[in-house]
Amino acid sequence: MADKFDPYREALVVEIETHWPEEYAHLSEAEKRQLEAAIHAEPSECAQLEYVRVHTGFCRSITPSVEEIERAQAALT
Repeated sequence: MADKFDPYREALVVEIETHWPEEYAHLSEAEKRQLEAAIHAEPSECAQLEYVRVHTGFCRSITPSVEEIERAQAALT
């Protein structure tokens, strides 16, 4: 279940994770890293956001939609 953006948890994020949709499996690791950075830079804009408790804080887990990936690609060009 998706969480809402939470500034308190954001301050405690120590890890990030991205779950890529199948239609983006063809992207290279370098492309994924660039897009991941752009997507995680604006977590409040993501619909599928989850905070997972880890020993040292939280892991922000995002499953980006096609629209969110396209927006990140446009921002990089």
